[in-house]
Amino acid sequence: VQLQAYGGGLVQTGGSLRLSCAASGRTSSMGWFRQAPGKEREFVAAISRSGAYTYYADSVMGRFTISGDNAKNTVYLQMNSLKPEDTAVYYCAGTQRAGVPSAREYEYDSWGQGTLVTVSS
Repeated sequence: VQLQAYGGGLVQTGGSLRLSCAASGRTSSMGWFRQAPGKEREFVAAISRSGAYTYYADSVMGRFTISGDNAKNTVYLQMNSLKPEDTAVYYCAGTQRAGVPSAREYEYDSWGQGTLVTVSS
């Protein structure tokens, strides 16, 4: 499965952005990860195909919302109340692994190319 992420850009503190990730085929779960300059990639959010299960990092809980459109094989990340520390390259990932969505990178077997989100102070 090939993934393409888009929707990044420059936004001011407190602003919003919506990222999209289109998959070429069906996945069991999809997730978003991010990598800030000089830091390791970290988990952001994940969702099961049914939408029944979602999982968020503590740092984005209450500000970010992950959702999906199965008909389009697309997952979204709505980001509100953005902070400068949210600045990063955001990657979407997909897995065929059954079960609840995972925060572990190694459980994802498909990755998108990344889209840059910059939050200015």
